[in-house]
Amino acid sequence: MTKLALAGAAGRMGKCVVRLAAEEAAIELVAALEASGHSAIGADSGEVAGIGRCGLPIGDRTDADFDVLVDFSTPAGTMQWLDFCLARRRAMVICPTGHDESQLAHVRQVSATIAVLKAANTSLAVNLMLRLVAEAAAGLGSEADIEIVEAHHRFKRDAPSGTALALLQALAEASGRDASRDAVYGRRGQTGERPRGQIGVHALRIGDTVGEHEVSFGLLGETLSIRHVARSRDTFARGALRAAAWLAGKPAGLYSMQDVLFE
Repeated sequence: MTKLALAGAAGRMGKCVVRLAAEEAAIELVAALEASGHSAIGADSGEVAGIGRCGLPIGDRTDADFDVLVDFSTPAGTMQWLDFCLARRRAMVICPTGHDESQLAHVRQVSATIAVLKAANTSLAVNLMLRLVAEAAAGLGSEADIEIVEAHHRFKRDAPSGTALALLQALAEASGRDASRDAVYGRRGQTGERPRGQIGVHALRIGDTVGEHEVSFGLLGETLSIRHVARSRDTFARGALRAAAWLAGKPAGLYSMQDVLFE
């Protein structure tokens, strides 16, 4: 059985994880965590998640023995919980996106000592999509005009999404392009003819959209599109639980959801 700590337990994703962990015989939630001063501190995590009282209060620290901490907090929160896991020598699954370069550097540094899984998206199907678009980009090469469109709810704070950026990187590497040079984020005005090798990236923020990603490859006379639609946040929670169970007991290193699916 995997003993799980959860950061961001009172958030939209945290509530899903609490609810689904209660249904998993191989998962035991032993710590539900939030940032100091959060209004949910002291509340029963089951009641906050809508499944009824479970006897596990939400706290801003824990002495519980856990195998893996799943982080659904914020980029700043990730740094706090990463240092906590480092001090405890416990593994960590990082799910928030929007980390800056200094934060990502800290993740890489800590992964030399503990097992860290950094996931732009914990959906199993999205991570299969990453492989599919890479294969398509490698096959079509520079002949294809590539466009990425992502859509999320109005509350999402970063754009483009971490998943869109992961798709961009996968596409660039597979087709011999440079993500920093060839990506264009939206278009406006007299842009002129599309440059060869350009990859367009577009972000929509609309209503309560859970998450949609589409990659289109345009050729003369035909178009190939690969699309993923998440209809429920449970998709990401299930993937995070699978990642946590997989990461438990792994040696120090920086892992991804690709490792979970294909190792």
